[in-house]
Amino acid sequence: MRLFGSDRIAGIMDRLGLKEGEVIQHSMISKSIERAQKKVEENNFGIRKRLLEYDDVMNSQREVIYTKRKHALLGERISLDINNMIYDVCESVVHDCHGNVDFAEFSLEVLRNLSAEPPVDEAEYMKADAADITEKLYESIRDKYQRKQESIAQQAWPVIKDVFEKQGKVYENIVVPISDGTKVFQIITNLEKAYKSEAHEVLKSFEKTAMLATIDETWKEHLRELDDLKQSVQNATYEQKDPLLIYKFESFELFKVAVDRINKDVSSSLLKANIPLQDSSQVQQARGPRRLDLSELEQTKRDAQSAYEGGGDGQPAQQQRKVEPVRTGKKIGRNEIVKVRYQNGKIVEAKYKKLEPDINSGACVLTT
Repeated sequence: MRLFGSDRIAGIMDRLGLKEGEVIQHSMISKSIERAQKKVEENNFGIRKRLLEYDDVMNSQREVIYTKRKHALLGERISLDINNMIYDVCESVVHDCHGNVDFAEFSLEVLRNLSAEPPVDEAEYMKADAADITEKLYESIRDKYQRKQESIAQQAWPVIKDVFEKQGKVYENIVVPISDGTKVFQIITNLEKAYKSEAHEVLKSFEKTAMLATIDETWKEHLRELDDLKQSVQNATYEQKDPLLIYKFESFELFKVAVDRINKDVSSSLLKANIPLQDSSQVQQARGPRRLDLSELEQTKRDAQSAYEGGGDGQPAQQQRKVEPVRTGKKIGRNEIVKVRYQNGKIVEAKYKKLEPDINSGACVLTT
């Protein structure tokens, strides 16, 4: 019977009369082992080099994101970054709409992403160049954002002034809630700086918080998409294509989508911002991490157990709840024309599939 692998080597050693544990000094065997070891090391080196090439793609994108995040943290050029974001959003909206959709669709995209009316009418939209429309849209949105900043500062200033004059010696940092219609940002700002800047420090803190939160959330989602992409492109070898090359192209497209999402989300939050706080008595002091109280933990466990055990009939509370039938309203087709009213009072009529994201986020409500 023919021997393979270790069995074959063991057979050869037996024929040569070598005992187990004896040192092998034959040149032929030494060279064979050396060639095998070299081949294994070359294969491992190729695998590591391939992995590094995949990581290089991610590292180049990480540098861009971390630079944005660093600027937001330091706050030195945050105004420039925000203006660039707003311009990129204006350019993206015009590029996607001009020449592809009608004026009504363009107006809806401007309203959805920038919470504003287009600065051009339908005739100008059809005739003007995309670059000219972008410039006019950017100037209009930049002026709107400046007015929004002044409006928020004027809204927050009486509350900040009242808190500082009455409790300035008690509070160092305060929490100011700012909402964009869907999310509420708890903005931590220095009370004294906010007072001396007439509430403009609150705006700087809000810009920093909105940018950091959006960048972090989008970057984590992008990393998950890159991991999925790295696994899926391996199937390209069956089509005799280079998986790394496909990964580079696809990851670049995903990164452009992620950056565009960051720009639109940040711009939307800043342009839709408002302060729901009206009374200085609602202002809270910013506190550090709260220590865990074991007595509260035990009480929580007892409450949970009591809620599960239910009443005196011995049945769990979950089983005692009466099951109500699920009621659904009229189902709306995705291509059905509907009317909605936005928070600024504007009424838009379009296909349901176009308005569905705004309806689900609460930015508008159905009127028909």
